[in-house]
This record gives sequence, C-alpha cells and structure tokens, in this order.
Amino acid sequence: MKKIIDGRLYNTDTATEIGMDCGGDGFSHWCERLYRKRTGEFFLYGEGGAMTKYAVSCGQNSWSGGEKIIPLSPEKAREWAEEHLDADDYAEIFGMPDEGGAEKVTICMQIPGDLDAIIRARAAEKGVSLTAYVTEVLNKACRG
Repeated sequence: MKKIIDGRLYNTDTATEIGMDCGGDGFSHWCERLYRKRTGEFFLYGEGGAMTKYAVSCGQNSWSGGEKIIPLSPEKAREWAEEHLDADDYAEIFGMPDEGGAEKVTICMQIPGDLDAIIRARAAEKGVSLTAYVTEVLNKACRG
C-alpha cells in the first residue's frame, strides 16, 4: 500500500517490515505491521474486518473491512513494539533497555540540519532509535 500523509510518502513495498501482530476472527480479525522507512521513520500498516478500527463505512449502517497507514514517532513505535512484540524482537529493533537505575534526562538542543540528516541516517542504518544512537556516540566521545 502507498499513501501520502502530510506530504510524506509511506510505501509498504519499499519500507522494511520489522514487526507484526494479528488477532480476532471473522469480522473482528485485524493485523498490524510495523515498518521502518529508509529515512528511519516508522509507520504502522493496519487492516481489519468490519468490526475493527480499520472498518470503513459503505452505506447506511453498513461496514466493510479496510486498511490504513499510520505514521508513528519513534516513541509511539517503541510503545507499539512493547505491547505487540516479544522481548527479543523488541531488542532487535530498539536495543535492549536497561534494567533501571540510571536516571534518564530529556534535553532539547539545536543542531545543523545536515548533521541531523547524518545522525538519523546512521541510526537507521544501525537499526536503532535516534536516542540509542546519539547516546552511544556521546558515550564513546565522553567516556573513551
């Protein structure tokens, strides 16, 4: 499926499927697939029967199965993966989370656009989140 959303192309044929979950049966059957684009962006492709969130109206009180592409932030993709994938599949995509203890801090900063593109591309090449990649690079730079 191909869809343009907010001026960006999402294509299940060219993106990499990185996770899947299905459930229900009959009219309530649904299936969702998590994809990552070459740019590192995530999206969800979902399809389902007439009694799912993917249903489409086809007349007065009449519903049919449907499909949809939903762009996801890295955080939303991670949340989906936590809920729908096992721990090994999650770790393969996002890396193994720590077992706690180390406090996480959110920072905001501005960097040049060309550097942002390089960082995002490298994170996508490694198959890790932007946060995981930047943390790895900063750890190497600061701790040797």
